[in-house]
Amino acid sequence: MTFLRRVVMLSRSCKFGRYAAGRWANCILGTIQGSIGLLVLFFLVHPSLAFAANPDQDTALTGSRQRIEKLDYRMSGRLTRVEGNGKRTNYKFVAKAHWFPDGLRLLCEISGPGSEKTGLLLHMSLAGHVTIESVHPGEKTASELPFERWNDPLVGTDFSYEDMVENQFFWKSQEALPPEKYGARDCLVLKSKSGSQDRTNYDSVTSWIDRSILYPVHVVKTLRGTGQQKEFIYYGLREIGGVWSATQVEAKLQGKPGSSILVIEGGSGKANLGSKDFDLSQFSAQGEKVK
Repeated sequence: MTFLRRVVMLSRSCKFGRYAAGRWANCILGTIQGSIGLLVLFFLVHPSLAFAANPDQDTALTGSRQRIEKLDYRMSGRLTRVEGNGKRTNYKFVAKAHWFPDGLRLLCEISGPGSEKTGLLLHMSLAGHVTIESVHPGEKTASELPFERWNDPLVGTDFSYEDMVENQFFWKSQEALPPEKYGARDCLVLKSKSGSQDRTNYDSVTSWIDRSILYPVHVVKTLRGTGQQKEFIYYGLREIGGVWSATQVEAKLQGKPGSSILVIEGGSGKANLGSKDFDLSQFSAQGEKVK
């Protein structure tokens, strides 16, 4: 029964006479209090509906998930660690990703200054659960990377293994913070909180998402336990073939001098990849580059 119908029915049942105005006010007040109580109880039972009422959260979350669910790219570039004194260490970085019916697959190869190579295959399920397989220099076969190593520096940079995917947008707990500017960009701000069911080293991830293109321009990740923060800044946003991407991503770890930069130098946003393109055993057996 709707709130208005209850008001009408109660108004008909209240007899007007002496102190009619007081009785009418009591009827209305009782109806409002009862309706508020029912609404509170309803949203306690169905909390997801309370969150869905926030249009900013719905826009930011839906847009981010849809962007990831359309991924089909291959790219090449370089990964650079910049020390506090300005010294640079460069790595070749090649990657490809595609969203399949069971989730996202990302295959990447990182070549060091001495031509040593590291291969990674990440899979993110529809619910945001991640598994990581790796082949490190000196290893002959791929193996699953233990969760305890997910937060290790990737080839000595400020990026970790799990930073390669944006699984935070698929966690259950999402909170819309007040919109704000980041630089000249009007942003929706979304705070994603991990739960006990999420395999991640992060307690929360806050994303500043450009309102007009629904692409992140700034991300802050907070580590579980320590509260240490890692900042990601996206530069050179561009649209090619209807697909938005950044030409550079910089990662900075709180309290650590220097930063790391991933630079995209070439690639395709519509690579038409298939399952055969994500076989890490070929990398480990042949040492081939990601094609």
